[in-house]
Amino acid sequence: MSKSISLICALITTFIWGTAFIAQDTGMDNIGPLTFNAARFFVGFVTILPLALLVEREKIIENINLDKKLFFKYLFLMSLSLFFGTYLQQTSLLYTNIANAAFFTVFYVPLVPIILFIIYKIKVHWSIWPSILLCIIGVYFLSDFSNSEILIGDSLVILCSVFWALHIIFAGKFMEKFDIPIFFAALQAILVGMYSLLFALLFEEINLTNILLENYSIIYAGFLSGGIAFTLQMYAQKNIEEAPAAIIYSLEGVFAALAGWIILNQMLDFSNILGCFIILIAVILSQITPSFKKLTVRDNK
Repeated sequence: MSKSISLICALITTFIWGTAFIAQDTGMDNIGPLTFNAARFFVGFVTILPLALLVEREKIIENINLDKKLFFKYLFLMSLSLFFGTYLQQTSLLYTNIANAAFFTVFYVPLVPIILFIIYKIKVHWSIWPSILLCIIGVYFLSDFSNSEILIGDSLVILCSVFWALHIIFAGKFMEKFDIPIFFAALQAILVGMYSLLFALLFEEINLTNILLENYSIIYAGFLSGGIAFTLQMYAQKNIEEAPAAIIYSLEGVFAALAGWIILNQMLDFSNILGCFIILIAVILSQITPSFKKLTVRDNK
């Protein structure tokens, strides 16, 4: 697969993830966030599993047998972090708008190296600190501190970005040892769906009629975002390194903000747009500076 095709896959993935915020937002008109997530991930599981069995069938048992304990450890950690990440993000949309939710979610990009340092003692590049400062400035312009509901929603998204960062880290560690990403994603999806269903039974009223009313949103968020986009992401990152891929994925916030404006008429004022722009610059800075340093060192050899 050529690099240009991988780039197209990455852009389509980012577009689907960004526009999926519309489905996530409108999909809670009749059901709660846990019920929506349960339905969404069950759809994602049904989407991914046949593809996994078609592409990876011969490698599944062999890969699991490499280290069963480690395999199930990562399955538990990744499904749990994905559950909390998606639940907090989904709940935040009850309080804040799509643009805020999308741009605060991309905080995971500068958070990844910090958490890597905390857990694995991997050195943090200096560019992370000005990136974090820019993110804080972006929060000031993007969030409405006078509105308690928006503030709650934005806080939930910032917290969810920690779990997204953990999920990305564990995914990277998983891929160092195993080579069945699609099958693993299917298992992960069914577990997150089960966690969501369990808590939905405890804290929400589950009504099949109401779930069916949200069928379009659930299918988009489950089939396209959870299924197709994940598969395209795997193919995208075959030929694109992590840093440029992260920059492309950070455009998720741009697509989400545009979709929210066009479809839901969620307008942004100048300060909100400035906040979005500052956060995007922070994310790009956190990824491109370390790569530039590596390129300079390589050229000097």
